[in-house]
Amino acid sequence: MQSNSPAAPDLPNKKNPAGFGLAIGALGVVFGDIGTSPLYALRECFSGQNHVALTNQNVCGMVSLVFWTLLIVVCVKYVVFVLRADNKGEGGILALSALVDRIGVKTRRMHGVVLMLGLLGTALLFGDGIITPAISVMSAIEGLDVATPFFKPFILPLSILVLVVLFFMQKRGTQNIGVVFGPVLFLWFITIGTLGFVQILRCPAILLAINPFYAVNFFFHNGLHGFFMLGYVFLTVTGAEVLYADIGHFGTHPIRQAWYFVVFPALILNYAGQGAYLLHAGSIPPHLFYALCPSWFLLPCVAIATAATVIASQAVISGTFSLFRQAVGLGYWPRIRIIHTSQSRIGQVYLPFVNIMLLVGTLMLILYFKESGKLAVAYGIAVSATMLITTFLSLYLSSTVWRLPRALRIVFYAVIIPVDVAFFIANLIKIPSGGWVVVLIAVAVYVSMTTWIRGRTILRKQVEAAELSLSTFIKDIVLSKPIRVPGVAIFLSGSVSGVPRALLHNFKHNKILHQKTVILAVLIEDIPQVPLGDRMLHKNLGEGIYQVVLRFGFGETANVPEALTLSEIAIPDLIFDPMNTTYFLGKESLITTDAPTMAPWRKKLFQSMAQNSLNASAFFVLPPNRVVELGVQVEL
Repeated sequence: MQSNSPAAPDLPNKKNPAGFGLAIGALGVVFGDIGTSPLYALRECFSGQNHVALTNQNVCGMVSLVFWTLLIVVCVKYVVFVLRADNKGEGGILALSALVDRIGVKTRRMHGVVLMLGLLGTALLFGDGIITPAISVMSAIEGLDVATPFFKPFILPLSILVLVVLFFMQKRGTQNIGVVFGPVLFLWFITIGTLGFVQILRCPAILLAINPFYAVNFFFHNGLHGFFMLGYVFLTVTGAEVLYADIGHFGTHPIRQAWYFVVFPALILNYAGQGAYLLHAGSIPPHLFYALCPSWFLLPCVAIATAATVIASQAVISGTFSLFRQAVGLGYWPRIRIIHTSQSRIGQVYLPFVNIMLLVGTLMLILYFKESGKLAVAYGIAVSATMLITTFLSLYLSSTVWRLPRALRIVFYAVIIPVDVAFFIANLIKIPSGGWVVVLIAVAVYVSMTTWIRGRTILRKQVEAAELSLSTFIKDIVLSKPIRVPGVAIFLSGSVSGVPRALLHNFKHNKILHQKTVILAVLIEDIPQVPLGDRMLHKNLGEGIYQVVLRFGFGETANVPEALTLSEIAIPDLIFDPMNTTYFLGKESLITTDAPTMAPWRKKLFQSMAQNSLNASAFFVLPPNRVVELGVQVEL
């Protein structure tokens, strides 16, 4: 086939330095989760379930663990290493697995392993995407109780109201949300950094906790109980995986800028400040974070914290949108409506179905747990497992593709992997206390994704086995000389080698063909975007029959009419006039049988997912008044 589309225009390079405004926008969308963890992370270490005793030794040990966790997990692993795994502008576990699969996998068995890890990571992050808004909003609203007990009976209804408003705002797009949320988060980081700095001035001895000896000594004195306290320390970095997933929204450079110059210094100052307060006071207050505030600043601080923790949910929500858009593009999830909310950045999307599912799941968790402290016990399992998967996939890239120096790879083997494994094991004890809810959600999503992939594979094999070759079809046309009617008919095909069933049915029953008949296959590649110059492949089969292949990336909208119009000059004598072009689709009607292709319950699940998926006409942006659907029965 030939590829003769117009040259691709220069697209913005997301790795180029971005302006200050984009970095501020990244604060509002990317760092909300990790930036508001000081509200509950260190508090749970000393007052939560299975907490440790409040001693100077334990305080310095916990602050040391927090400092080194942020340094190793975020600064080194994600910002230095993982952000390099930029799949042409896209990030997240699915983009990473697609990148590894495309350039690093050599065997079919390894392909299966990488696919499984990518799907599992996506399912786990969806579970995290439900619990993060719940714990963020609850911890925010509970701050009102610190200022005055009057609000205590209203914490639950206020949390529900705020969540409904937050998810309703998602349709405005992450860019518009970032413009609003960014300055608020900037104020938040300035606030928590200042509060922590003031406490450090009162008790500078806490700065000794930078010495890793205190972290090691904490484990020595607390034994196995100290090890499982890592499950609470992990709360300080739960937003790191979403940081990577949100590359497509702002690019790597603004994210790095915001982290190094604003987020990281503010977090370190505040955690150290909380430790300094504990050393100075010698007792644990009801709410550790607000204890840092002077009385005159308590109400303003509660207001800022309330806004900031609501915004914290945005990081996970936008990251979840990105992951499911990628899943749809790669064929791992049924077609759903995807709305692009930015003309300049393809990663900024809004998925109504995913938004509703997140809202429903988050509200159910809040009604079930009722307190942020109980949510904290269940928090961290999903994201710790996803982080471990990200580490292994990134390590595979560093060894097979990046060819990093041995010294840097040793850092992965000797430091980062043991740290991730330790956090994952420490979080496992949360399963009986409520973590099972998140695991159950992740399992449900994983089973749904694998069922969809398996079902589509079975159907594709059936179609390929029964399809008629293009050469045989052309010979039949030459012999039968059917009536040719004016216009262009486009028959969508799931195969690039055979004749679509819709064309065969139309030819068999109506005994006619259009003067120009196009057999169109749409391929979704495992890259985020396909250059316009490579968008179309075409071949003239003779007898007025053309074979056309349109290629899209998993991060693009597969707008078929637009792609054909942009590429029409590539095919002589073929003009895609919207008023003279008809699209023919084969509408599949699934019939479940006793064939041992899948378990019966999986067949029913697949059938339900297929019936509720977005139809091909809407997904490929076809004009409704130019579409003809022909029924096709398929046995499963």
